[in-house]
Amino acid sequence: MSIEVKVPMLPESIADATIAKWHKKAGDAVSRDENIMDLETDKVMLEVPSPTDGILKEIRKKEGDVVHANEIVAIIEAGAAAKPVAAEKAAPAAKTVEAAPKKAEPEKSAPAGTVPAGPAARRAAAEHGVDVSQVQGTGKGGRVTKDNVISVAAGGQRIEKRVPMTRIRARIAERLMEVTQSTAMLTTFNEVNLKEVMELRARYKDKFEKTYNARLGFMSFFVKASVEALKRNPLVNASIDGNDIVYHGYFDIGVAVSTERGLVVPVLRNADKLSMAEIEIQIADYAQKARAGKLSLEEMQGGTFTITNGGVFGSLLSTPILNSPQSAILGMHKIQERPVVENGQIVIRPMMYLAMSYDHRIIDGKDSVTFLVTIKELLEDPARLLLEV
Repeated sequence: MSIEVKVPMLPESIADATIAKWHKKAGDAVSRDENIMDLETDKVMLEVPSPTDGILKEIRKKEGDVVHANEIVAIIEAGAAAKPVAAEKAAPAAKTVEAAPKKAEPEKSAPAGTVPAGPAARRAAAEHGVDVSQVQGTGKGGRVTKDNVISVAAGGQRIEKRVPMTRIRARIAERLMEVTQSTAMLTTFNEVNLKEVMELRARYKDKFEKTYNARLGFMSFFVKASVEALKRNPLVNASIDGNDIVYHGYFDIGVAVSTERGLVVPVLRNADKLSMAEIEIQIADYAQKARAGKLSLEEMQGGTFTITNGGVFGSLLSTPILNSPQSAILGMHKIQERPVVENGQIVIRPMMYLAMSYDHRIIDGKDSVTFLVTIKELLEDPARLLLEV
């Protein structure tokens, strides 16, 4: 019996999807609930499982095609079994052994107008975008080898490759342009001495990991400090809706995660009610899901404030772009030992530059500076995070 494979219902606000990858080809055996295809939307990746056991009889939509909910993309023959291809090929192979051995024939020269190149060389040329006809062969009879192709690809020829943007990358580009054109974005800077935080982490990180089975990172300190600063500066925890300012009475903190497909921002719901361990566990879980393309749309929606950490890649200073419709975003950077003056003495301290971009339409300079100074003071004396003073 033939079973239709249809595009599942797409999340709200998503009109269509693109077929990112087929994990099976026509004629392959499939199992019930086995992922046979990935769908890419402008927000999340979706898996399409097989509805039954059988054989993938027909693929109606190829990779790169745009599809809609309930559209038929493939046909599965339920209960069918894959043909024993190996067994069918075994008989001819046996006959070949019995046949009289043939004399080795001299290698034929390539036809006029063609380039002598073996399968490996042509495959390498296709992978690296190299025109075989432009490669000087060093093999027998001027034959182009795989090494010749790789040598050209490495620097002997200027190579270009043109690929379409993924849907997520295109959506990221669209949103960033919208933010820069529709907000009055400004950035204020400060620096924080992380000596106390680093000593606290060094003292308790092993015990923390044994107790909670989670690594004690810097993000939980910054999330806690941001929540406390938002409580003291309600304008930063607000957004514009038309001619209205919406003050959020909750603290949903977005944490930017970099993936091969682009930057995504999962949200820590009610971060003010989460412990340090719960924050670290959720962030680790989100990071794993993000890099596997498993984040749900619900996990990325909403958010009242965002934290992004370019320091993990070595960034010393940057101006992060707002995550619309939020009014502010905090940028963390690389921790670097620098000379600072304390009590009239020059000392070396682990310092980090902080950057806060904000929407100047509702947040004034005084509010932004006060917010960032609050974060600085809390991190330089982390005991205040526990005492909330």
